[in-house]
Order: sequence, then structure tokens, then C-alpha cells
Amino acid sequence: MKVGYLERAQILVEALPYIQRFAGQTVVIKYGGHAMVDDILKESVLLDILLLHSVGLRPVVVHGGGPEINRMLGRIGKKSTFVQGLRVTDEETMEIAAMVLVGKLNTQIVGHLNRLGGRAVGLNGQDARLFLAEKKPMRLINGEGFAEDVDLGYVGQITKMSPEIVVSLLDQGFIPVISPLAGGEDGLPYNVNADMAAGMLAGALKAEKLFLLTDVPGIMRDIHDPGSVISELSGQDVEKLIVEGVIQGGMIPKAECALLALEQGVPRVHIVDGRQPHTLLLELFSDVGVGTMLC
Repeated sequence: MKVGYLERAQILVEALPYIQRFAGQTVVIKYGGHAMVDDILKESVLLDILLLHSVGLRPVVVHGGGPEINRMLGRIGKKSTFVQGLRVTDEETMEIAAMVLVGKLNTQIVGHLNRLGGRAVGLNGQDARLFLAEKKPMRLINGEGFAEDVDLGYVGQITKMSPEIVVSLLDQGFIPVISPLAGGEDGLPYNVNADMAAGMLAGALKAEKLFLLTDVPGIMRDIHDPGSVISELSGQDVEKLIVEGVIQGGMIPKAECALLALEQGVPRVHIVDGRQPHTLLLELFSDVGVGTMLC
């Protein structure tokens, strides 16, 4: 349906209070999933980010790259193993992850934003010691009820964050685009979960909002029923749903990321469907609720 000029003007007027409210505020966007591989959705998300920047918000992008890493590993006949949504990362996988995240995806996102008229700058967590990490421990309970340590390889957990480089870029009018690699005090590189990196960075930057783009409509009571999306949750609700097993698999890191961001003072975290066009604009500049909001 074609929108007339008067309707377009009305849409802009209705968005004005939201633009005024969020102007000058920092928003962190975790960009990943299908929205990174579908050309139409990719264009939609990046245009949304550019629009946010153009009307006075300060967007920061933290991107993942799981599907592209899977494809690259598939080319060499290497299969991935996941434990609670985290990829077990040996030395060869770490090298490929770095090549994909920094050498390919980060460069592509920055180039695309700049071609659209933006001022994007690419970073990874090792730049200016943005993310400092250590090897992530993992302990699972086996079928006999005994605790068992699992070696995740070069999977790291962030222990310290130095966001000064990001703040400097924001103050100069740039859009930082960050890939989730981190350096360790041991001199080794680590692959850190992009959701957790985005959550911690949102807290460090005192962001107004954190957006997690996913391949599902939001947090659902029944993962087989898209109509069971929970529109709003508190931190306590999230913890309960994890214990009950309602939140499971790859949604667990996203939920834990949201809890971490809330604990660090981010007022709102939005888990939204990146497969739908313009979800960022709908969530920010309208009364239409999409996905799950945690507050």
C-alpha cells in the first residue's frame, strides 16, 4: 500500500516526541542472525541505524557472525559443538572466527554504513583494550548428577572494559561498529559472546537502551508458538523462566546479557525480531511494542 505525502508527514510528527526524548542518548545494538545474511534485511537494519544517528541518537553496533563462521567452518569440513549456546573454540576455529568477524563482517558493515552516508568506524575488542577477557570456565551436571568441567577452548568471558575509545568516537560524531573479540592478560585472543559484550558495553556507556536482534519474535512461553511472545518481563521473571526451562538454548546468553545490562543500570533491554524490517524504528519511535522488553 502506497503511503501518501500527508500520511508521511503525520508519521514524522508522531515520531517527534520520541526523537526529542532520545536525542543525545546512547543506544547499543547487538546486530546478528538472519538480519546479517539477508540483503534486504541488512539494508533495512543499517538504514535504521543511520536514521537514529541522523536524528541525534548515539548508536553503537556490536555484531555477531555465527552463521558466517558456520559456513566458513563448513568449507573446511569442520563441525561446531555448542554448550549452552556457546561455540567450543579450538585454535583453528579461533583463527577462522577472527578472520570472519574482523576481516570480513566488520569491514562489510562499516563499508555499507559509509556508502549509505554514515560515518562508521570499525573496532574489535582488542583495540585500545576495549574488552579484556579470561578463559571462560564451564561446569555441567552430567546424567549421574556429578559436576563435569567442560573446556570451551578460546571462549572468553570479559573481566574488564575500557570504553574510552568508543566514547571518543561517539563524541566526534562517528558510529562505532565492534566485533566481539577480546585480548587476554595471557596474550591470547578470545572469542567472547557478542550478546554479553553488548550488554556489558551498554552498562559501561550508561546507554539508554540495549537492542538484541534475534531470529525469533522474542522470549516465548512456548518456543513452537510465535504467538506466545511475552511482551514485558522483569529481571526476576527472566531468572524464573531460565530455571523453569522456558528460556533455553541460544536464548540463555541473550537473557543473561539482558540481566547483566539491567544490573549495570541500563533502563530497558529489547529482544526484537531482526527478521522483520524496521523493528528498531518501531520500538523507539512508536507505541507499537515488538518483541520482549525487559526492565
